[in-house]
Amino acid sequence: MKKNGIIIIVSVGQLCVAAVGYISMCLIICKNAGIIPVHTIGRCKKMPNIKSAKKRVKVNATKAAANKSRRTNLKTVLKKADVACTTGAADKAEAVKLAIKKVDQACAKGLMHKNKAARKKAQLAKKLNAAQ
Repeated sequence: MKKNGIIIIVSVGQLCVAAVGYISMCLIICKNAGIIPVHTIGRCKKMPNIKSAKKRVKVNATKAAANKSRRTNLKTVLKKADVACTTGAADKAEAVKLAIKKVDQACAKGLMHKNKAARKKAQLAKKLNAAQ
C-alpha cells in the first residue's frame, strides 16, 4: 500500500501482493501469469473464491499480456512499413509484405476486426503503389 510515498509489498509463498498507487488496488504478481488485479479497497476487483474463477483470472491476465505484445509488435511493423514507403527505402515492398502478413495474423488471433484488417491492407497497398 502506498502511504507517504512507500509501496508496501507482502510476500505470500510464491505470490507477492503489492498495492500500487493509492490504497485502492492490490495486485498479485505471479511468476507465470504476470500481474493480476485482486482484492481490495474501493473500486477494485476482488479475487474470486471459486477455483475455476481463479484460473480464469490467471488465464485472462496471461492472454491480455500476449495480446498486448502482439498489438505492440503489429503497431511497430505498421510504422516501419509506413516509414519505408514515405522515405522510399529499397526494402519497402518487403516491409509492406511483412506488415500485411502481421495484419492477417492479428485478424486471425482476434486482435483486429476483419474489416479493419482489410482497410489496413488496402491503405498499405495504396501507399506502396504511390511510392513506386
